[in-house]
Amino acid sequence: MSIPTERSGGRPTRVAFLDHTAALGGGEIALLRLLRAMDRGKFEPVVVLFAEGPLVEQIRDAGVKCHVLPLSAGVIQTRKDSLGFSSLLRFREVAQAFRFVWRISRVLRHLNVDLVHTNSLKSDLIGGVAARLAGLPVIWHVRDRIVPEYLPTPVVKVFRFLCRIIPNRVITNSHATLRTLIPHSRPHVDGSEGRSRSPLAARYRVIHDGTLVADYDGSRNAASSEVNDSPPLIGLLGRLTEWKGQHIFLRAAAIVRREFPRTKFQIVGSALFNESDYEAEIRRLCTELGLDDCVEFTGFRADVPKVLEKLTLLVHASTTGEPFGQVVIEAMAAAKPLVATNGGGIPEIVDDGRTGLLVPMSDHEAMAAAICKLLSDPVAAIEMGRRGRQRVIEHFSIDLTARRVERLFEETLSARRARQPRQPSPFPRVQPQRP
Repeated sequence: MSIPTERSGGRPTRVAFLDHTAALGGGEIALLRLLRAMDRGKFEPVVVLFAEGPLVEQIRDAGVKCHVLPLSAGVIQTRKDSLGFSSLLRFREVAQAFRFVWRISRVLRHLNVDLVHTNSLKSDLIGGVAARLAGLPVIWHVRDRIVPEYLPTPVVKVFRFLCRIIPNRVITNSHATLRTLIPHSRPHVDGSEGRSRSPLAARYRVIHDGTLVADYDGSRNAASSEVNDSPPLIGLLGRLTEWKGQHIFLRAAAIVRREFPRTKFQIVGSALFNESDYEAEIRRLCTELGLDDCVEFTGFRADVPKVLEKLTLLVHASTTGEPFGQVVIEAMAAAKPLVATNGGGIPEIVDDGRTGLLVPMSDHEAMAAAICKLLSDPVAAIEMGRRGRQRVIEHFSIDLTARRVERLFEETLSARRARQPRQPSPFPRVQPQRP
């Protein structure tokens, strides 16, 4: 693919955003929101993706230049949990990756960018090395917990090591994600009062993801039977994959239905990355539990605000610690009460008992009890939803996120300029004459 050379001079700071996929996963949705909220008077974003997909058009619709440089299918489709030393023996794929790194470094120079921001684990590694080859500062935005639950142990160790030597700065989307990178350090948290003086910790910044609160109508809440006499509708939104816990949600739904027979349930999302076997499994479970008449599988829905608007409450059912939880802040922005599993970054979002109810992971009975508690007291549920929306306004708006990311961009470039040697003056130094 031919990419035109960009020219500099009297322009905003140009930042290249890199991601290995154009599928609409949580990290990619977070990136899209960030791009839309950036101050274009100060920063000019340009995106480089390693695959075609629906994200490409959405980025361009947002008025951002987007280039697609396809990475080989063997590399792009490698699952995170299949990485390890054996993958290093696939010499052909390794060679392709190295050639691609060199190609990306050339593209970054041609685009005349000032800074590189990588948005996914694969783009961290490929884009990070490419940025270094191009002589550019790079910021890794880590949106996955770097633990053996997600990655093979050798990869966890290597990634933590590379975090210390490749990027100039590292953003994590939660304290929970950060603790998986540097478990024994106390890094700076943007927006908090504390600052660490550790040189290592100064490289890391916690910046929570944000959402556009105006997209969600917090004035309409279906939790009250006085407002809406239709059957309660309980939803779970997310990719169909085992760790998202749709099977736990269905088992909880079977219990809830016995106490509230009119209740309906929605599972919103589709299977990605060759996970269709799990979708078939949960559909069979739905039939076995006798829930086919009250559970709707909607498939992927891009209109999340409309989906949330119709829900009585939202359930988050992940069985391993979620790095952050986009759908949780979306539900809170829509003033919906929620039940969420207590792990990963979720406790940083949900104020237990005030803006939602936290339950142990993989415990369908506790989940069902929390759902029934909210259904039995709709007035309290409505108030919980209102408090949740206010919390999002104060802590998780996309404007707050964008300003914090922009501030880190400026700090990174300022630190780089301070380290660069001064150029000698073209004028001769005049020695003062002695009297």
